[in-house]
Amino acid sequence: MKKDEAALRTAFQALTEISIIGRLADTALAKTLPDELSIAGFGVLNHFVRLNVGGESPSKLARAFQVTKGAMTYTLQHLEALGYVRIDDDPADARGKIVRITARGRKAREAGADSVRPGMVKLLEVIGAEEFARALPFLVKLRQVLDAARD
Repeated sequence: MKKDEAALRTAFQALTEISIIGRLADTALAKTLPDELSIAGFGVLNHFVRLNVGGESPSKLARAFQVTKGAMTYTLQHLEALGYVRIDDDPADARGKIVRITARGRKAREAGADSVRPGMVKLLEVIGAEEFARALPFLVKLRQVLDAARD
């Protein structure tokens, strides 16, 4: 029983650390992004680029980001006003919409990613690329397990 309790404490501590890291990373990112691009907006643009998604419905994006449809609609309308995404009628569903990243949106995502480069270089200098490489398989697996359990 003590071994199980120690394992649970370790897992809880690891998830707590990951949560804190996420907040710290978001704060650092927010300081480097252009004023008109929020963390949420950058996240949507990054989602399209990272997954090479041609188009997704607003409701699917809301589920992916675990936010309300209203919150995602607000973010998408802001991105559309900036010319970073295009929101089209869904040809398969007259009531539905499809969101697509634009060339301007891809450039904004690249600029956002480039803006964190100096901070990333500092992290690599302090922690080392090898540590990041060793941590990545665990983090990917953890994300996949949590992602599968949320639906």
